[in-house]
Amino acid sequence: MPTYTPPLRDQQFVLHEVLGVAEQYQQMPRYAEVDADVLNHVLEEAGHFCAEELLPINQSGDEEGCTFDPKTREVRTPKGFREAYDHFRAGHWQGLSAEHEYGGQGLPHLLQIALYEMQYSTNQAWAMYPGLTVGAYECLHAHGAKEQKDLYLPKLTSGQWTGTMCLTEPHCGTDLGLLRTKAVPNADGSYALTGEKIFISSGEHDLAENIIHLVLARLPDAPAGTKGISLFVVPKFVPVGSGAEATVGDRNGIHCGGIEHKMGINGNATCHMVLEAARGWLVGEPNKGLNAMFVMMNGARLAVGVQGLGITEAAYQNAVAYARDRGQGRSLSGAKAPDKPADPIIVHPDVRKMLLTARAYAEGGRAFAYWTALQADAQLHHPDEEVRRFAGDMMALMTPVVKAFMTDNGFNCASQCMQVFGGHGYIRANGMEQLVRDARINMIYEGTNGIQSLDLLGRKVLMDNGAKLKKFGKLVQQFIEEHGTNPDMNEFVTPLADLGEKVTKLTMEIGMKAFQNQDEAGAAAVDYLRVIGHLCFAYFWARMARLALTRIDADGASVDPFYIAKLSTARFYFQRLLPETAFHIRSARSGAKNVMELEAELF
Repeated sequence: MPTYTPPLRDQQFVLHEVLGVAEQYQQMPRYAEVDADVLNHVLEEAGHFCAEELLPINQSGDEEGCTFDPKTREVRTPKGFREAYDHFRAGHWQGLSAEHEYGGQGLPHLLQIALYEMQYSTNQAWAMYPGLTVGAYECLHAHGAKEQKDLYLPKLTSGQWTGTMCLTEPHCGTDLGLLRTKAVPNADGSYALTGEKIFISSGEHDLAENIIHLVLARLPDAPAGTKGISLFVVPKFVPVGSGAEATVGDRNGIHCGGIEHKMGINGNATCHMVLEAARGWLVGEPNKGLNAMFVMMNGARLAVGVQGLGITEAAYQNAVAYARDRGQGRSLSGAKAPDKPADPIIVHPDVRKMLLTARAYAEGGRAFAYWTALQADAQLHHPDEEVRRFAGDMMALMTPVVKAFMTDNGFNCASQCMQVFGGHGYIRANGMEQLVRDARINMIYEGTNGIQSLDLLGRKVLMDNGAKLKKFGKLVQQFIEEHGTNPDMNEFVTPLADLGEKVTKLTMEIGMKAFQNQDEAGAAAVDYLRVIGHLCFAYFWARMARLALTRIDADGASVDPFYIAKLSTARFYFQRLLPETAFHIRSARSGAKNVMELEAELF
């Protein structure tokens, strides 16, 4: 059975030494009382819950899966899921970052992301149920009418009711302009929604007494395309009463028509939802639904990126434990365990390379994801308008990078860590093949990674002539100027500066080509995002290397081994992983012709 130890030491290193979040929150009145002790306590308690409650039901939940009853149209989650959810609610984890006025704890979004990481390391399928509820809360909080907030937000905050996002239809996924679900006005101010939605995570289950669906649909006079999409809140059971005292009433005209039998995340119900004159209420303005839903979609994309991080960490921990214990062959440089018939496989260079790859991507991803979450808090709550604007630009720029780069890494690292186990990784008993299967969906849903790449290059970089990217570039340049003269930092600063210059040139080159032919951007986008992801990771790894060097110099022989390992991993990242960018830059520059000239009928 897989094991998991919450990575508290590294989480605290990122929060307190790399990001200095306690000092950051002192500048935000909302979080002025959130000090290091509060942050550490929440992390520790979250780690206990995930390791003790979620991990034990992860493998069994995958094997059992969800069960659909076509007669009652109900879904039963795997054994132990309901009990874990009840304990989750009792610990008030669902409302961790929700507003006090709706029963939440009002803690930073960054802590929510840290909680997500540990949940996804221990049970991604289970974690999706409360995770989507957070997204529904945030969407209604941003765009719901007061009566909608008063009715739904307390229930979502407590976890008494859960939430979903209903976008995809059988004939359209990413291209939501094609959706056909209709919403016809009723005399009482509600709407009757009719249509089908597919791939709806957590669409039906037995964890909560009500499920609140956020549904995209078209009004009768709506214009074609994405400009004619409206957002509706459609509860499974129509609430009776108002405010926090509301109870569930009649069954609404939305039901599950079946669940998908899929490659991974089997403990989460992926549902085909059918709407038959289901009563729904408009959220926000008519025909502006996609803008409102983007609150939930962008939050989900960040969460999915953290799913990649969580799986990377879990795969790494289990692969290291196996590599230390498994005896196989002898070290090429001489026996390391001469008293045993074979050396542990951790002595072999290729095994160490696979382990260090996962470690470097996990620790780099943690710094990057937590910094991005800190920007989310600053965007909403910092008193300085300029800081809020910068944070908003970084959120926009980095959301597709977090989603795509970190989920690509998550799947690749899970696969490499499975390789460490050899044949024992391919069987179910050790849990590694489940991590690989679960990780694969993260590159697909919430917008495929190809779509994220187009969003980054087309919308977030070229559309504003690189203004947002230049803002991040200034952070990188400031670090380079501050530490570029330190000879001990040369091995980190020089490649970081070199990549920054190459990104500038590559962006200009692609932009000029795309001005003549937009397929040039499409052909380069995936490679481009990969390069930007490495620019971000290189920046944070350089910062972490500087901190490690400082502590090693200051503490000498008594230095915490944590910093020695951090510095060694930083060197591995810069020397072994960052050079990947040379390939992607060359690939991006090769242009669109080599992928577009072959006629479709010749494929």
